[in-house]
Amino acid sequence: MPILLTFMVLAACALSYRIWQKQKLRQRLLKASLSDSERNIVVEQVPLIRRLPPELTAKLEGKIRLFLHQVDISGCNGLEVTDGIRLSIAAQACLLIVNSDDWYKNLRTILVYPSAFKSITTTHDGFVVQQKEVIRYGESWSRGPVILSWEHSQRGAENEYDGHNVVLHEFAHQLDDLSGNTNGVPLLKKNQSFAQWERVFLTSYERHLQNVEQGRKTLLDAYGAENHQEFFAVAVEVFFEKPAQLQKDEPEFYAQIAELLKLNPAQWS
Repeated sequence: MPILLTFMVLAACALSYRIWQKQKLRQRLLKASLSDSERNIVVEQVPLIRRLPPELTAKLEGKIRLFLHQVDISGCNGLEVTDGIRLSIAAQACLLIVNSDDWYKNLRTILVYPSAFKSITTTHDGFVVQQKEVIRYGESWSRGPVILSWEHSQRGAENEYDGHNVVLHEFAHQLDDLSGNTNGVPLLKKNQSFAQWERVFLTSYERHLQNVEQGRKTLLDAYGAENHQEFFAVAVEVFFEKPAQLQKDEPEFYAQIAELLKLNPAQWS
C-alpha cells in the first residue's frame, strides 16, 4: 500500500475514533445526574424548575451536565463565577431544550457582568453610520457569546411569575439563531409548517404592536414590539412564567411555541 494511502487511512481512522469518543462522552453526560447539593442549588436559584414534571427532571440534569462541559462561563468586571451562577444559567438555558433535540451547538462562551453593562450599537441610514452606547441586561450574538447581567438574571429567575426572565430571553435568541437567522422563525419541528407559523406569529405580533402603539397594557413586554426576534424572545419568557395567561390570550401562538419546544407548562402543577 502506498505511503500516502496508508497515511490517509490512518488519519480517517483517527478522526472516526475521535468522533466516536465525543459521541460517547455526549451520551454519558446526557445520562448523568446532578449531585444533591447541585440539585438544591438549581431549585433554590431557579424556582421555576420545581414545576417541571418528574419525567423531564432527569433530562434537564443531563443537559445541564453537557451544557457546562461545552460552555465556558466567565465573570467580567471582577465578578467571581460561583456554582450558583453556573447552575442557574445552565438550568434556564437547558429548560428551553429539555424535551427536544435542539442544542446550542455554536455556543462556547457566556460572559457575566455583576450588573447592567454598556454596549455599542451601530445603525445605518444610507451612507451614514451611527454608533451609540446603550445599557443592557443581556445580549445574544449569533454563534455566541451570550452576555448577561447577573443581578438581572438572578432577579428574573427568582420571580417565576412576572413574565420577565433575561436568561430565557437571550437563549430564545440563541434558539432562534439555529435556523441561520435571528428573525423570529426558529427551526420548526417536522409537523410544523412555515406557513402556519408565519400566519399565527404575524397575527399575534401585529396585535401586540397595535396594543403597544395605543398604550394598552399587554401581557408580553412592550419591548416585543421592536421587531420579530424580540417578540419571539419575550413570548418565550411569558410561555414559561405565565403560560395559562398566554394560552388564554393567544391560544394559537401558545400552541405553536408548545409544539416547537415540545413542552406544555400550562399543565405543570
